[in-house]
Amino acid sequence: MKIKIMVAAHKEFPMPENKDLYMPILVGAIRNYKEGIDYQRDDDGENISLKNPNFNELTAVYWAWKNLDADAIGLVHYRRLFSKGGKRELNNILDKEQIEQLLNKAPIVVPKKRKYYIESNYSHYVHAHPKEPLDATRDVIAENYPRYLNAFDQVMHKTSAHMFNMFIMKKKEFNQYSEWLFDVLFKVEDRIDISGYSVQDARVFGFLAERLMDVWLLTNEKKYTEAAWVQLGDRKLMAKIFNLIKRKFFVTSNKRTHF
Repeated sequence: MKIKIMVAAHKEFPMPENKDLYMPILVGAIRNYKEGIDYQRDDDGENISLKNPNFNELTAVYWAWKNLDADAIGLVHYRRLFSKGGKRELNNILDKEQIEQLLNKAPIVVPKKRKYYIESNYSHYVHAHPKEPLDATRDVIAENYPRYLNAFDQVMHKTSAHMFNMFIMKKKEFNQYSEWLFDVLFKVEDRIDISGYSVQDARVFGFLAERLMDVWLLTNEKKYTEAAWVQLGDRKLMAKIFNLIKRKFFVTSNKRTHF
């Protein structure tokens, strides 16, 4: 099985040694490329590299959908990868044999769910970002993909999700997911104005996609298996916990009662 796992990065970073399996990809390459970076560029062939400030690592997903030939395609990040569990080290990530074993169980591999406990997926989003894009996403789904609407509402109510836009999928499932995802996101893009957003909030379509993975899996009753993931470097857990509590109890302007 030919498997290609893209490792999204915006500049040079330490990368997995197995270059046949792991493919470093420079996201936003049309802006970020510097001489000497020997990564696959996301502005090669049909691409949306220019949209990287708003679509984040999804510019790599789009590039792979349009240009990459493989039996299975995946996406991880330079600091966040699927792992064997245990040590947070680059040499502790999944190898080809382990990935094949997972794909033999199911055609889709996703990271173990991230749990919020005191937040729903909807409230977590609107406490961290402007709520209009997420509400617009629901409207787009209701108008164009009504059979996904029930799953969308279910996912918004839940307190956990498969996050990070990380996955490994067999080509058939990858094509199906990409076609649906980008159609939804491009329709949302057409109806919202993010010109006044901060640099962080302008990364909106990557954030939305994180919430849409489970919507697609649930609606289509896709069989998947979960894998451990590891984040390299400082995770800043205490700061994240503090910010979560701060957003939950002190930020009220974005609250909505629908979910």
